[in-house]
Amino acid sequence: MRSIYMVLDNHRSNIHNSSCKNTIQRDFNMGVLSMKGGDGEHSYANNSEGQKRLASDAKPVVVETVKEMIVKMNFPGCVKVADLGCSSGENTLLVMSEIVNTIITSYQQKGKNLPEINCCLNDLPDNDFNTTFKLVPAFHKLLKMDVKGKCFISGVPGSFYSRLFPSKSLHFVHSSLCLHWLSKVPEGLEDNKKNVYLRSPCLPNVYKSYLTQFKNDFSLFLRMRADETVSNGRMALTFVGRKALDPLSQDCFQNWSSISDSLIDLVSEGIVKESDVASFNLPFYNPDESEVREVIESEGSFEINNFETIFGLLFSYKTGRTEVKDYDDNNLDQSCQFEVIRKRTSIIRSITEPMLAAHFGDAIMDRLFERYTYHLSQRYDTLRNKPTVQFFVSLTRK
Repeated sequence: MRSIYMVLDNHRSNIHNSSCKNTIQRDFNMGVLSMKGGDGEHSYANNSEGQKRLASDAKPVVVETVKEMIVKMNFPGCVKVADLGCSSGENTLLVMSEIVNTIITSYQQKGKNLPEINCCLNDLPDNDFNTTFKLVPAFHKLLKMDVKGKCFISGVPGSFYSRLFPSKSLHFVHSSLCLHWLSKVPEGLEDNKKNVYLRSPCLPNVYKSYLTQFKNDFSLFLRMRADETVSNGRMALTFVGRKALDPLSQDCFQNWSSISDSLIDLVSEGIVKESDVASFNLPFYNPDESEVREVIESEGSFEINNFETIFGLLFSYKTGRTEVKDYDDNNLDQSCQFEVIRKRTSIIRSITEPMLAAHFGDAIMDRLFERYTYHLSQRYDTLRNKPTVQFFVSLTRK
């Protein structure tokens, strides 16, 4: 839930020599980065309530998928589960507790001895695993019975665009809100100078670069998991998508256009170099359903069991299988509206600050997100009932 699966180097200082920009952009794609750690005001752990709500929406399908997997495998003596892109905070352990409780209940109902359960939490090496591991005692309290000596939790640092586990060792794989993050910034974005992502008007070659990178990355992800997952093993994946067939629809980049405008503001103020903005692009792509299905079917290792669309709102935690509206918001006074906008800013900051700071420097972060809050407030009436789109996909290893 979760992490930016991108490659970044350790350029923490501002480098402004324009003749070096192409080199810097290539170097920028050489390291790793995760969500903002710790438990501070702008940490991911304290700004992931929306992700928690989405996991709750997906819970019934996750539970049913785990039950089917156990029966299909005839109640194995050891069950290995992985959460890929776990990030930091309680969300990953809440999901794991539901999975473990489902396993416990399934075995008890059939009078079977409980299996050993191996819970693997994966994220990039820079991820704040410590904040999550401090919550393990609370995780055990969520379980239906004492499983100490039966349930084992471990961290697995590394990119899920590479091999992480031994061959044919995983029974169930879960990943929430990760796969829209790419392994790197796509090639061929030299003309996308004042935007951090797709934005209308946008050159077709820029869109094609993003789509190609997504297809390559998602296909690689599926190949890696195919090697690691046993036959009839299951995967449950949730990621940000879009309903619009037009990739340049305003619905597709509500958050990122405000980041672009805020950076341009800082250029006008003399705080940020225009060349620095020109060389920065987000490693992000929100596909439509047909693009996701195409990659799964083309790669060929997994069968689609279930494909659902979950709609939400930018400024609300309301979700549904059909588009939702926030009619209550009509009655909010200006101070309440500002608090909603401020909270949304904190969420985006918890996700993007590490990579923005790596490219532009830590010193501008407060000012950057002040401008982001301003631009979001200017678009509030337009955006508040614009739908967000998440896909939930359940897969079986062939």
